[in-house]
Amino acid sequence: MSILDILGKKIVFFDGGTGTLLQEKGLQAGEIPELWNIERADDLVDIHRRYFEAGADIVLTNTFGGNGIKLKDTGKTVSEIVTSAVNNVKKAMAESGIKDRPLFCALDIGPTGKLLKPMGDLSFDDSYNAFKEIAICGEKAGADLVLIETMSDTYELKSAVLAVKENTNLPVFATVVFDEKGKLLTGGDVKTVVGMLEGLGIDALGVNCGLGPVQMKDIALEILKVASVPVIVNPNAGLPRNENGKTVYDVTPEKFSDIMKEIAEAGAWVIGGCCGTTPKHIALLKEKCENIKPKEIEFNKKTIVTSYARAVEIDDIPVIIGERINPTGKSRFKQALRENDIDYILREGFAQQKNGANILDVNVGLPDIDEVSMLETVTKELQSVIDLPLQIDTSNVQAMERALRYYNGKAMVNSVNGKKESMEAVFPIVKKYGGVVVGLTLDEGGIPETAEGRFEVAKKIVETAKSYGIDKKDIVIDVLCMTVSSDNKSALVTLEALKMVKERLCVRTILGVSNISFGLPQRGIINSNFYTMALMNGLDSAIINPASEDMMKSYYSYKVLSGKDESCVDYIEHYSSEVKNVEVKTQNSSEMTLKEAIEKGFKDQAGIIALEMTNTMKPLDIINSELIPALDTVGKGFEKGTIFLPQLLMSAESAKSAFESIKTAMDKSGEVQEKKGKVILATVKGDIHDIGKNIVKVLLENYSFEVYDLGKDVPIETVVETAIENDVKLVGLSALMTTTVTSMEETIKALREKKPDCKVMVGGAVLTQEYADMIKADQYVKDAMASVYYAEKVLSSCNCCK
Repeated sequence: MSILDILGKKIVFFDGGTGTLLQEKGLQAGEIPELWNIERADDLVDIHRRYFEAGADIVLTNTFGGNGIKLKDTGKTVSEIVTSAVNNVKKAMAESGIKDRPLFCALDIGPTGKLLKPMGDLSFDDSYNAFKEIAICGEKAGADLVLIETMSDTYELKSAVLAVKENTNLPVFATVVFDEKGKLLTGGDVKTVVGMLEGLGIDALGVNCGLGPVQMKDIALEILKVASVPVIVNPNAGLPRNENGKTVYDVTPEKFSDIMKEIAEAGAWVIGGCCGTTPKHIALLKEKCENIKPKEIEFNKKTIVTSYARAVEIDDIPVIIGERINPTGKSRFKQALRENDIDYILREGFAQQKNGANILDVNVGLPDIDEVSMLETVTKELQSVIDLPLQIDTSNVQAMERALRYYNGKAMVNSVNGKKESMEAVFPIVKKYGGVVVGLTLDEGGIPETAEGRFEVAKKIVETAKSYGIDKKDIVIDVLCMTVSSDNKSALVTLEALKMVKERLCVRTILGVSNISFGLPQRGIINSNFYTMALMNGLDSAIINPASEDMMKSYYSYKVLSGKDESCVDYIEHYSSEVKNVEVKTQNSSEMTLKEAIEKGFKDQAGIIALEMTNTMKPLDIINSELIPALDTVGKGFEKGTIFLPQLLMSAESAKSAFESIKTAMDKSGEVQEKKGKVILATVKGDIHDIGKNIVKVLLENYSFEVYDLGKDVPIETVVETAIENDVKLVGLSALMTTTVTSMEETIKALREKKPDCKVMVGGAVLTQEYADMIKADQYVKDAMASVYYAEKVLSSCNCCK
């Protein structure tokens, strides 16, 4: 029996935490838990059996860190660890003696512990291969399903889902870690995660770790509102705290099960626990929830396109798709493609975003370039600096598939048409990677001259897509508009077809509006008026130039007059002053300041602009008037939640590029930039996770601090000796694992004894203000920018940079 056979028939129960129970059995800080699958197999069997006996239907293998990247240098192969881990769960099944219900072994796949490019140094393909290896080993060993869990980056998550689905036949579940604001580390929210995962064909999705059931409840309810697949909720037993040197959690089995019952009654089909939960939590959870009848899932009919951090719903509010990243009729853009001038393309994207585009169309098709490679490159580069969703626009099927594979989110796909050959080529790709596909109403007979003819082609596209498992919510129909200069009735045909498709097929619509005026003078007049007429006849999204004042006037005025701009808020904001209009015009230019280049993460451009500025400004003046203010702006945006980690890191890299150019001028002039002070960074003994520490390092260096990066799994004495030898006044300690927080506390004690004038800031996923206070840290820093602000406060007051 498959786990999929029982979903929806009963509430399904996962097990709880494993780390806490391993600690009780003697797991020491710094030990690799996965090695216990071989070295202490009986202990793992005992833990798994206790969870089955407590009522768990699914027990996870002890392979959270069982990928090749994390197991490197352990002396054990992925196959050895995974095979032993699966065998331990299977043995526990047999020892439990349970016969009255099916039991399942889930292969547990956690993150690699590394950031993917462009934020980090791990490629998508290397991440994919690491997950591929553990997935193949898991299926071979006999796992019944896969749970990809505790993911904080949608890009890494996508690589894991593809690795499992392409290389095994196992059901795939996936859960992510949200903070209390409902955000991933990389900026994604509930809609972006659900949109991407459902597009990839996940069997069940949800949330785990990071939060207790109280904090997780609202996020779970939000997931239930938008998900069309079974939802999983696996919270911690509250937030961790330190008690007599041990990590403990404060949510009792009674309180845990009471809140989880509410979540199950709201519609969660699969529930369990994560860090700090025990067999007692699961037993009481089972007792209170096993008789709840799973709530029927309401299919979400909304058409949603996503990037890694933003979801755009194509609904009754018109959606603007920027048309400028397209070589058609644009000689400068063609030149940029031929010369591989990616910065020019990025500036075009940036300008369109500033001018109001919701989605960016991306077309790089030229006969004399490698479109497959270029579309992949441009897609990746745009996503590194712009958080808008993209529309992959190509007739090259190979280019389409490659771009969609490396796209971080759920893209629009432009396009498929009614030809049998087109549908057979495009629909399997869209089904595999997910996406909202544009259907052009043309087929083997060409473009029908009548509205009825175009409707019939649209109907054929929708029906054929259904046979591939693609719902009509993921189809947007383009009834095509032909220039009125050759046929003055063509606009009327398009408008009639729009109305028919919208009313009869109940699908969303799209048009490339500017085609209507081809060959005519003053095209903006025709375009803007036709745009308004199309909106009135059912147009949902339009591919237009958002820098066109005529088009944007039509857009904003239509929203007001159709009642879609409540209290005229958007209209007033956009047209309330002449200054605003001037700013919009300025944004049309591809030129930008150094501050803008850094804020938007244009690394190459930042270096070029900074070098040019050294001809007219002193290097230190550039740093103080442009570079630091830009980083401050980005930092404040990160704090407010308007800028996310990918943008923060790309801005830091751009600042670094600018500084390298400035440094060249400083070396020639003899100017010296003083360091603000010295900071030691270290991931504590026993912890091999260093993502957070590395992010802090990048930012501190950009703010002119001298950083001693001691790496991960750092012995206490190394931290203390480095602080004494270099007279360092600030140490930053990081920990991700609850089992290693005791190492953090011991490091702080050693510093207090041997370097009492040294302040200590602490951070990491398991840390809280309460925890930091208990281990007597000087400061808890919730994110990288908080580390910078504290460093400035401490080191400016101690005069240690003088």
